[in-house]
Amino acid sequence: MLRLARIIYMKWRNVDLAFALLRIVAGLQLFAFHGWNKLTAAYGHFAHGNNWMFAQGVGKLGFPFPVFFASLSTFAEGILSLFLVLGLLTRYAAAFIVINMAVAIYRHMTSDWRFELAALYGFIALVFVLIPPGRFSIDAGRGHAVNIP
Repeated sequence: MLRLARIIYMKWRNVDLAFALLRIVAGLQLFAFHGWNKLTAAYGHFAHGNNWMFAQGVGKLGFPFPVFFASLSTFAEGILSLFLVLGLLTRYAAAFIVINMAVAIYRHMTSDWRFELAALYGFIALVFVLIPPGRFSIDAGRGHAVNIP
């Protein structure tokens, strides 16, 4: 009986570790390759009045208030991706990222058909909307994460 309990415990621990790695690597990739550039461009726009090409692209998609919606996308990829890494407010951060990636998928499907990366980020984020972030997260320390059975 003790051996069975140990096997079950090891499986749970490995699942928590696997989901932590998925969360951390995907969040860091999203931040490093997309979020950081958007954050620096947004800072240049708001602090120095620089032209923000991303906001113009958002306007071309037909969004009203393109600077506002570009700021939301920047928040998702630049800030909430780090929340995903830390496992902080994970489900909320992931839900916001899913919505952002749905828009990115739409944008790519209507232009260059290079939507696979946005789809991958979106589906990884969707995993963390549906399941708790696991033991290796700030949410777990706050009592907001349940171990994955």
